[in-house]
Amino acid sequence: MSIYPWFVVAWLFVVGLWGVISSRHLVHQILCLAVIQSSTYVLLLAIGYKNAAAAPVFATNPPTVPAVDPVVQTLTLTDIVIEATVIGLLLSLAVQAWKRFGTVDPDRLRALRG
Repeated sequence: MSIYPWFVVAWLFVVGLWGVISSRHLVHQILCLAVIQSSTYVLLLAIGYKNAAAAPVFATNPPTVPAVDPVVQTLTLTDIVIEATVIGLLLSLAVQAWKRFGTVDPDRLRALRG
């Protein structure tokens, strides 16, 4: 197994986290959260990868052929669906914040408590 996917995972996570911490715009922060979530896709696929393995279709492959772990692929697809739902919800909340308060700056929204 190669260590390159682990570097990609770390790089995506750090870049996304830096964007969330340094951004002053809700939509940018939400998109940076999506980048962080993308690092989990690469992580899951790197964990389940096997060299010279076939797709996990057991009806057509003989039992002696190694197959990629189908559970990890299923978890990755589930992760994508959950991320799309969460990003959609967060973007709708950002739109509502802009409509109600006229800003998407988290610091200015914090000052509106009260």
